[in-house]
Amino acid sequence: MPSPSDEWPDWPELTAETGELDPENVKIKKDIVALYGEAALRKSWLAVCDRLKSLTDDIATKGTRTIPELAYDDIFKLGDEEKQRLRDVGCFIVRGLVPEKDANDWFEDLNTYVQENKESVSGWPAEAPFLLSLYWSRTQMEARTHPRAMALHRALNEMWHDDEDAGKSFAEPLVYADACRIRPPGVPFRGLGPHIDAGSLARWADPDYRSVYEKIWSGSPDEYDPYDLTIRKNANPALFPGNSHSHVLRLWQGWTALTSAGVHEGSLMLLPEVKTSIAYVLLRPFFKPPVNKDDILDAEKWTFDAEDPWFPGVWKIDSQALSPGAFPHLRLKECLVHIPKVNPGDTVWWHCDMCHAVEIEHRGDGFSSVAYVAATPTTKINSAYVKRQLEAFLSGTSPEDFPGGCNESALKGYPGNSTTILNGDIGRKAIGFTV
Repeated sequence: MPSPSDEWPDWPELTAETGELDPENVKIKKDIVALYGEAALRKSWLAVCDRLKSLTDDIATKGTRTIPELAYDDIFKLGDEEKQRLRDVGCFIVRGLVPEKDANDWFEDLNTYVQENKESVSGWPAEAPFLLSLYWSRTQMEARTHPRAMALHRALNEMWHDDEDAGKSFAEPLVYADACRIRPPGVPFRGLGPHIDAGSLARWADPDYRSVYEKIWSGSPDEYDPYDLTIRKNANPALFPGNSHSHVLRLWQGWTALTSAGVHEGSLMLLPEVKTSIAYVLLRPFFKPPVNKDDILDAEKWTFDAEDPWFPGVWKIDSQALSPGAFPHLRLKECLVHIPKVNPGDTVWWHCDMCHAVEIEHRGDGFSSVAYVAATPTTKINSAYVKRQLEAFLSGTSPEDFPGGCNESALKGYPGNSTTILNGDIGRKAIGFTV
């Protein structure tokens, strides 16, 4: 948890005055009310806010210790109770994906590649990019298709279930090409405050996506299963076009650490609970806070309102944003906690519905570098995307979800596409080849 000396970062507070007030938003709310009723939504609201009292107390007390840490080999030996503990928290560290030396080599290779092409490589922030629009470097491809990585991805995918796939064929991992980061010390970065990926307004507006959360809408939030793929595999997080929305369902978002990174070294912050926190985020737009700020945490004094077009933290083109004032029962200032220090070769994992942020400050001495590598299941929608992504891989161009990067095939040291896939036919199939 933040220490007493920590100040809450100066991320913007979310208000209706600065929000997106599309009249169509009212229709989306009323459609949900028509399906499930005000009484069911209010019942869930009261139950979720009540449950958050003990959950947030626990997180605020334990802080970073809430986030489990496992050795790589142990992830394959977990019993049912241990797996459920990981599901309940929704995030964890898996240490030692590869030896530190191998991760150091990955970083050196990536850094050299970037330095030799710095006039061509773009990214964010534009004036001095360190979140890099690169997708096909040797480091990234090897981190995605390393045999140990793919075995881990399968194990993580198997923590979900699909009522239409008892054999869990969905757990066979696919490769989703995402960016990488080489962040220098001493440069503040405010671009990734508290947010949840995998769409924003689509969670309410897309019929399949909305149905994922039916237990929440219908007054039974305790029965909601965040690890049920049955309906979610058909949801469309990119219903509204926007560069922040992935067309692919990543069951677990992930970082593969290429360098060490500790607290206040440009690392990650997580709200380590998923089931109740996402229920709260989904219900929050239907309720207005009491006028008396002293009553803000008394859920009974919030007023049901389906006429307000404001969905707190929602812009159609962007990920779901969060802030302490807009989502007070989450107690973000106490419960958005720093992850434990990671070393080269460690990995960090969090559920696709989890609130997370990147620290504004990097007060360390060296680069903080990660490859964004997710655990991506085999679904119809994902497989179709990976087939399209294969064309970008073969040409060295940016994948569909990340338009605007350079043509990597023209870069100095470009590794090509014949030697960077590890793990034989399993790796080739994951990248989209027919084998």
